[in-house]
Amino acid sequence: MAEPRILFLERRTYRRRRLADLARLMPVIGLVLLLVPLLWDEGPGGVPTSWAIYWIFGVWAVLVVVSAWLSSRRVDVELDGNGARRPMPGGAEDPGRR
Repeated sequence: MAEPRILFLERRTYRRRRLADLARLMPVIGLVLLLVPLLWDEGPGGVPTSWAIYWIFGVWAVLVVVSAWLSSRRVDVELDGNGARRPMPGGAEDPGRR
């Protein structure tokens, strides 16, 4: 009888995958946040249009900052089929890069 296979992901690999997942979700999250002002009531007693404009530019600024943070955390290394690291062309670990 075969032993159960234990799946272990290296912490660095796990974090890199989760950051990639977050980067893939950023457009969806941004779209949802940008559409929030459409749900607000207008007119007397409602939310002024100026707040909607502040909201849109605030969300835009946060998306820019989060995207910059995600790109700074990006690793310029990919794994080959055997799990060995190899530099991506033009990446930080590429010996031909100047």
